[in-house]
Amino acid sequence: MRKLVKAGADQKAKNEEGMNVLHFAAQKNSVKIVDYFLRELHLNDLNKPDGKGKMPFLLASEKGHVDMINNLIALKLFTSEKDKEGNTALHLAARNGHSEVVEILLEQWEEINDLNQNGETPFYLSVKGGHEKCAELLLDAGSDINVLTQNNSSALQVAIQNGHLSLVTFLIDKNIDLVSKPEQKNSPLHLAVISNNLPVVKSLLDANHDINSLNHRQETPLHLAADLGNVELVEVLLKAGCDLKTTDKHGRTALASASRSSHALIVDMIIKAERYHTIKQTYLAHCDNGSDFSLSFKQDHSTQTKQIRSSLWNLAYNHLKPREWKKLAMFWKFTDEQIKAIEEQWTGKKSYKEHGNRMLLIWLHCTLLAHQNPVKHLYEDLVGAGFQPLAEKIRASSSVGMDSRKCSIS
Repeated sequence: MRKLVKAGADQKAKNEEGMNVLHFAAQKNSVKIVDYFLRELHLNDLNKPDGKGKMPFLLASEKGHVDMINNLIALKLFTSEKDKEGNTALHLAARNGHSEVVEILLEQWEEINDLNQNGETPFYLSVKGGHEKCAELLLDAGSDINVLTQNNSSALQVAIQNGHLSLVTFLIDKNIDLVSKPEQKNSPLHLAVISNNLPVVKSLLDANHDINSLNHRQETPLHLAADLGNVELVEVLLKAGCDLKTTDKHGRTALASASRSSHALIVDMIIKAERYHTIKQTYLAHCDNGSDFSLSFKQDHSTQTKQIRSSLWNLAYNHLKPREWKKLAMFWKFTDEQIKAIEEQWTGKKSYKEHGNRMLLIWLHCTLLAHQNPVKHLYEDLVGAGFQPLAEKIRASSSVGMDSRKCSIS
């Protein structure tokens, strides 16, 4: 470098991006070169913005060069000026997760909640990038945890969208606001559902996020999970006790959304949940000790219920005629909406067989939750609904094969 200068090289030359030797030195952490040009040659006018508006100090901060930062501060070249995107050195260091640089800069900083052109603070950018240490430093220094960007995005929302579970937990622990603002399209829980992020959904529910919050389309998180067909998310929301009757701006319940999207498993889960709530008090009264009871609304694949499920399949596919499953459903007080939702999944002229089987399995789920003997009740209800000969056939071909004393569903 010294030889080039002595040979007459242009000391203030720039490249196409407007970067001079000081920019490159700061970016590459070349402290000796900076000292040569500033301390020996006294070329202080090299300290100017490049084509993107970044001063050498900003470039060093962006790259996380601690030695260069300290050297530039000693040379009194610290600056809080912004680049063309409105980012300060603190924005750039936080965005890239350079916690040591952030710590140094905070000792010099006055306006910690500076906004860039997108309305993002250094704290928001640290969360967006998944940099928990930087976020913690900035929050301890007084950053606004609830500030919204120009797009009305919060730090919690961007952490959810980018899948940063540890930061979601960190922000919740720091009491970030879980209530969405009117100008925000979706609540944090909506975004977690959209992202199919089950751990985040559970974390938000554990933090008492409103499970029935509405987005800009008046949809609950259950509406979105049902429309997406995500069984695990629907299961968590149903077990957490979400409202099943809320309608969106089109007047659709979550059940209607699942049915419209042809998610048969979700349809059946929601109907199970609806029927569960109607017998909940009765069930609790009859099951003195629920310690071995694990509530689930998923499809049952347990060996414990295999024999009765086989009998119900035989009933639906080999005995019930078209429209007879609906007669039985109405006897069991399935609602018109529930019957319509089951019927929505149409695969041909023999769809009624599958519809009947699904209805019977939903009935079984409810019967087991009520701690009742399903074979006994099936016989009695077939008789009560006007299917006496069929009831006798089912009784003859079925045996309990299961311990009805257990309050167990899977």
